[in-house]
Amino acid sequence: RSPDTSLRIPIQDVYRVGGVGIVPVGRVETGTLQPNDAIVIAPGNIATTVKSIEMHHQSVDVARPGDFIGFNLQGLTSKGSLCRGLVCGPASDPPREALSFVAQIIVLNVAHEITVGFTPVIDVHTAHVACKFVELISRIDRHTGAEIEKNPKCLRVNDAALVRLVPQRPLVVESFADCAPLSRFTVRDIHRAVAVGIVKSVKKKPLDGAAATPVVVDATAV
Repeated sequence: RSPDTSLRIPIQDVYRVGGVGIVPVGRVETGTLQPNDAIVIAPGNIATTVKSIEMHHQSVDVARPGDFIGFNLQGLTSKGSLCRGLVCGPASDPPREALSFVAQIIVLNVAHEITVGFTPVIDVHTAHVACKFVELISRIDRHTGAEIEKNPKCLRVNDAALVRLVPQRPLVVESFADCAPLSRFTVRDIHRAVAVGIVKSVKKKPLDGAAATPVVVDATAV
């Protein structure tokens, strides 16, 4: 976790505190947060300002990576669409919804083969969102990342692979290179972990109508 990169706080819960207002809580994964900072919460692009920050029931002037905090937001009188799984970041570099993402996974324990169309639940940071496997890009060596087979028809237990997934509802993830805590995930099907992985690249929802640009993936750059 680095304090020198952009702020990212996955929201764990949201409370309405009498006499205070709306207070999201979560752990600072990267960056820092201070009172009066302008922030954006995504998905949803909720723009607001931080009024105050508390940690262990004490007001603090700055929150750093690893701190579990509650922060009061200006101008919000109800929870509205704020909920667990959203991500807070600075207005200057806001978190953005993922249209799709490429991930490197290892299959652990699947009752059937993983094929295109498989739509399990992905647990990533505080979010739990169904994501569809839309492309099996390659089967790779789990130690070196070298490609073994291009566009395999299926994945089985102990296979490592690069795959492309599409969230079935709004979700924020980051690449491992940009923010490791928001890239690690578990694939769950019928309440059991069937694979684990990291996000290698993200095609993000464009801001202000700008075109989203896919990222070239290097399977060896873990």
